[in-house]
Amino acid sequence: MKVCVIGAGAIGGFIGTRLALAGGNAVSALARGATLAALRTHGWRLRQGGELLRADAAAASEQAAELGVQDLVVIAVKGPALTEVARGITPLLGAHTLVLPAMNGVPWWFGRGVPALDGVTLESVDPGGEIARAIAVARVIGCVVHASTSTSEPGLVEHKMGQGLIVGEPAGGESARVRELGALLTRAGFDVTVSADIRKDIWYKLWGNMTMNPVSAITGATVDRVLADPLALAFCTAAMREAAAVGALIGCAIEQTPEDRHVITRRLGSFKPSMLQDVEAGRALELDAIVTVVREIAQRVGVATPNIDALLGLARLFARSRGLYPA
Repeated sequence: MKVCVIGAGAIGGFIGTRLALAGGNAVSALARGATLAALRTHGWRLRQGGELLRADAAAASEQAAELGVQDLVVIAVKGPALTEVARGITPLLGAHTLVLPAMNGVPWWFGRGVPALDGVTLESVDPGGEIARAIAVARVIGCVVHASTSTSEPGLVEHKMGQGLIVGEPAGGESARVRELGALLTRAGFDVTVSADIRKDIWYKLWGNMTMNPVSAITGATVDRVLADPLALAFCTAAMREAAAVGALIGCAIEQTPEDRHVITRRLGSFKPSMLQDVEAGRALELDAIVTVVREIAQRVGVATPNIDALLGLARLFARSRGLYPA
């Protein structure tokens, strides 16, 4: 397959390296700056289990037109960069190209097919519907990533734990193309789950990330320290109950309690979630796809979210004061 990874950072580099190492795939990258230079010099690089893995990149460019039409496009950029990606993605898309967004939070297509949302454009993640016009939902395969990775230098991915990928049709159900994609990713060494309800899987992951990510970013504390503080934990728990109430109205019911989820998170030990890593690196924060969109959906379905509102207000003010979120 011809595969292009847009955004060869921590997750994109992880997926790109694994696919390239699996053989039988021409894996290129749409990148820029130091990451582009590193890919051209060293190819794909992944440090995992004390071993440095390398694979040749089929091509690396900052111009989509130089890479041409692909069979699969993996989008692994941060949420704030997605609109720009959508504006330049057309040269990669042929009649049968699939698009796999391997990103955090609620995707732009999430409201399609949800009766409670009436197919609305979620303005917090797709202002004016620009992304939806550029990337037709018929191309999209939904994806949830369960892996902890980082970049120690441009183009060098450090894998800490997890290699799970959940994939599924945005409209739900099963399809041959999702099974084939799942097989491709399995051959690349991922723990793949083919889901009949990917929207619910997205909401479940968000349910935990929505609190731990911004609270960690604001405080500078690793997740284990957030969980160990009874007042911070109570606040996160209250916000999670609100998000669960929203999920129940949009077909994404959560069977667990927040306390159940905290037990799972504690097992991961001390780690910095992606939003804290972004603060430390001076990168724009993904607040909109992780927190703002939950508030927007809650308002559309009539659920009051005072704790989520407070979390968003504090995180947004924190990020704006550091130039990490637009005024």
